[in-house]
Amino acid sequence: MTAELFGFLTCKANAEVEPVHERAMPVILTRPEQWRTWLTADTPEALNLQRPLPDGLLRIVAEGTHAGPA
Repeated sequence: MTAELFGFLTCKANAEVEPVHERAMPVILTRPEQWRTWLTADTPEALNLQRPLPDGLLRIVAEGTHAGPA
């Protein structure tokens, strides 16, 4: 038996995410050296990547409300 699993590493919300979810946002790694660190470094070094993107790097492209179950 196999199981496909995933998880989200979160951090404090930045200015763009805070209006949507005030407490947390996913950690977003944007550079190859960050990906390598996350996948290969010792835990303390990898966890240094647990921080929000700087304000201004995300752009909201759609807004709406959750309609709930159909």
